[in-house]
Amino acid sequence: MENPLTIQSWFKLLKREYQKYLLKDNDYTFLFEDPPENEWIAIDCETTGLDVRRDEIISIAAIPIKNKSLLTSERLEILIKPKQELSAQSVRVHRLRTCDLEQGLDSQTAAKEFLHFIGSRPLVGYYTEFDIAMINKIVYPILGIHLPNRQLDVCNMYYDYKFNQLPPYQQYANADIDLRFVSLMKDLDLPSRHGHDAFNDAEMAALAFVKLHELVHTS
Repeated sequence: MENPLTIQSWFKLLKREYQKYLLKDNDYTFLFEDPPENEWIAIDCETTGLDVRRDEIISIAAIPIKNKSLLTSERLEILIKPKQELSAQSVRVHRLRTCDLEQGLDSQTAAKEFLHFIGSRPLVGYYTEFDIAMINKIVYPILGIHLPNRQLDVCNMYYDYKFNQLPPYQQYANADIDLRFVSLMKDLDLPSRHGHDAFNDAEMAALAFVKLHELVHTS
């Protein structure tokens, strides 16, 4: 019987080659290059709401990580002018008003800047599924595909780390592991920032990733 991991790797390679074939603009083939060793990009975005189909991104933050260091001085922060009016609830959550976004980029210009910034490096975040889905909305018209970058979720990393520390009887009992951002940061003895700010959330995700990566690879 063939090794399932080999089969899984083969399917990943096939999917990646198919994405490359579908790429609409060859200027973005750099997204498929081998990423620099021990480099990642921590990301977060703020949106007008939680509906991927209807809501829009209004800010994106991306922080390079190299080895164990956060390169915050080289970060990318983008404000995006939304097409729709911001709701009062949206302003209360992320504290960005319509007037704060008047000079923001349009979504396509922001997407191009983001793509050139991240390159082929893996993307790191907390509950990245939503952020990536929102970013895919603005990159798809340019690329004709979704982001091909590898994605690493610190929430999943933390769960696996805590689960593997449990004795077998607790593992089989489906032990409850607190995955809230504030709880995760406290348990890892890391500083917490004000939430619902793209840079702060990206920075916290980067700190958690570096700590978890070190814990897993030294245990």
